This record gives sequence, structure tokens and C-alpha cells, in this order.
Amino acid sequence: MRTNFILAGILACISIGSQAQSAKVEEPKGKAIVQVFGNFHSGFGVLNDDRGFELERSYLGYEYNFGKGLSAKAVMDVGQSKQVDDYHRIAYIKNAMLSWKKGGWTLNGGLISTTQFNFQEKFWGYRYIMKSFQDEYKFGSSADLGLSVAYKFGDCLSADAIIVNGEGYKKIQKNDGLNYGLGVTLTPVKGLQIRLYGGLNECGEEGKKDITNFAAFAGYKCGAFSVGAEYNSMWNAAYADNADQYGYSIFASAKLSETAELYARFDDLCSDDDWNIAKDEQAALLGAQFKLGKYVKVAPNFRMSMPKADGAENVYSAYISCYFGL
Repeated sequence: MRTNFILAGILACISIGSQAQSAKVEEPKGKAIVQVFGNFHSGFGVLNDDRGFELERSYLGYEYNFGKGLSAKAVMDVGQSKQVDDYHRIAYIKNAMLSWKKGGWTLNGGLISTTQFNFQEKFWGYRYIMKSFQDEYKFGSSADLGLSVAYKFGDCLSADAIIVNGEGYKKIQKNDGLNYGLGVTLTPVKGLQIRLYGGLNECGEEGKKDITNFAAFAGYKCGAFSVGAEYNSMWNAAYADNADQYGYSIFASAKLSETAELYARFDDLCSDDDWNIAKDEQAALLGAQFKLGKYVKVAPNFRMSMPKADGAENVYSAYISCYFGL
């Protein structure tokens, strides 16, 4: 009788475990990726005639988790290109990648997100309003074809390395050179994060120079408040000798409620010997963000650009930025 009772208990445990496993297997492993950035804007002064509605960018894709740390992601980027002399929208493949995670290791391969400014962009948190400094001023590309690996040593330290073509995700590989990068992320105390990154983008053409990048970032989050600052340098921009650029960005945000928050940012872009003076500037951004449900954000903001070229006038504009994302 006692043996039968024990056997029944074992069978019940096996049955419960099998049901739990079946329920786990039946859970959805894939999810759609839909993100849409848009705005209504109006300029003032010299930009008084610049106004209208704009659909800046759309990300459409799918991510699937195979289990055991293996996942795949494919994303299409639909937007505008400054390298095309018309106003048609252009579609690019932004990501087509495999990822594997095991323990403290993360390995990515394919058309992957780069690590040059991805950390800063996530900390800034308002990509749909304005790109982070390095992306805004073309210090590097946000995605490229290659491999990246990261290892988390503990709660206080992680490191990563990347090797990609160096052409970005909008172009096929033209040059023989590759782009190498190394990064270290520190969390010395709770809420404080420090990021250091160095990269070398080989030119692969005679008569031109390799591009070298360096970035330093520090950010602190405490409750509803966050503040971050980054310094960036790029030597031999566009593979041109002595075409050096540098600059910094400071930004902060404060959460007022579950649906409202304020943010502000200041950028300063410079070039050695004023070789890029026509594009060097200081820029300021101030605004608010409101969450309209789970998937929609609306962010009115005011922007000011202060060009450094002699005789150039300051530029003022007002935006209502909008975001929809799943």
C-alpha cells in the first residue's frame, strides 16, 4: 500500500513537470518589431518657411528566440538619405543577425548593431527626438556587417570587442579595410555607469588615412532623475589627413509622473584648425515627453542651433516629435 502511494506521487510529479514543460514550450518565442518616428516642426527667423509634417524613420522587423541562448533578428529601416538627390524614401536592411548568450558571454554575428555609441544612445533614451552625439554628427555608423563579442565579469565590469566592414549598413563593402573596436563599461556604484571606447577604421586606399575614434561617457541615474555626459574625438574624418573633430554632449531628464517627463541637452561640435567650420556648431534642446498609452509617445521640444562660422545666424525651431512602437 505504501509502495503504491509513493509510485502515485512520483507519477503525479512527472505529470505536473510534463505539463509545465509543455506550457513553457507553447509560449510565443517570436515578436514583431515596429517603430515609427515622426514629427511636426516649424522654424523661426531664417527657417521661417521650413514647416510641415515629417515621417523620419520606420523600423519593421521580427525577432525570434530559438532557446538555449540562440536568437535571430531581422529589421528593415525605411527613411531618407542625404546621399540621394531626390525626396524618395529608401529602404535598408538595418539588422540581419544571430545572437548567442551563455553565462556572461554574448556573441553577435551578421548585420549587427555596432558598439561605438549604442550604450550612450540607450542611456539618452530619446532617439526618436534626436540621435545621440556620435550618430548625429556622423562619427560612426549604428550598424554594420561583422562580429561582436561581450563578456560580463560581474555587476561592476563588462568588456566588448567588435570587428566589422566599416562601411555601415547602407553601403556594400567597397574598401579592403576593417573597423575594429574595444569597449569597457564600469559600474563602480549603483546608478553610476562609465563607458570607454576606442576604434580604428582602416582605410584600405592609398593616399588616405585610417579613422581613429575615442569616446568617454559617464552617466548617473537615481530614481526619477538621470544625467549623462560624453566626450568624443575622431581623427582623420572621411579618411582625410588632419581632418580631426571632437565635441561633447551633456543631457539630463526628470520623470514627473508615470506619463510625463522633462529632458534637456547641449552639444558642442568642433574641428581642429576650423577645417569643418561650416558644420561646427553648438546645439541646445529642451522639451517634455508624454506617454499616451503603452505604445505611443508625444514629445514637444524647442531646438536652437548656434553655428560657429563667421556671419552665420542662430537657428530656432519647434518640434512635436511622435513615436509609435511595439
